[in-house]
Amino acid sequence: MTCNVGGIERPIRMVLGLVLLALATFGGLPSGWMIAFYIVGAVALLTGAIGYCPAWMLLGINTCAMKTTKKAA
Repeated sequence: MTCNVGGIERPIRMVLGLVLLALATFGGLPSGWMIAFYIVGAVALLTGAIGYCPAWMLLGINTCAMKTTKKAA
């Protein structure tokens, strides 16, 4: 797996995932919404943590910074 989630997107995904998981756990939501929040929150947290999103790969999106190599003098 190559990195395709980077920059500011990674911490945003992780914070969003934690917020959604907290809302699902403590928010008193109906069961359908609670399950949806658990799934979306877990996916957001996981993709932010590992830096790879399969959906971004399918769409051809890459927010990871390109690494530059230095040329030998």
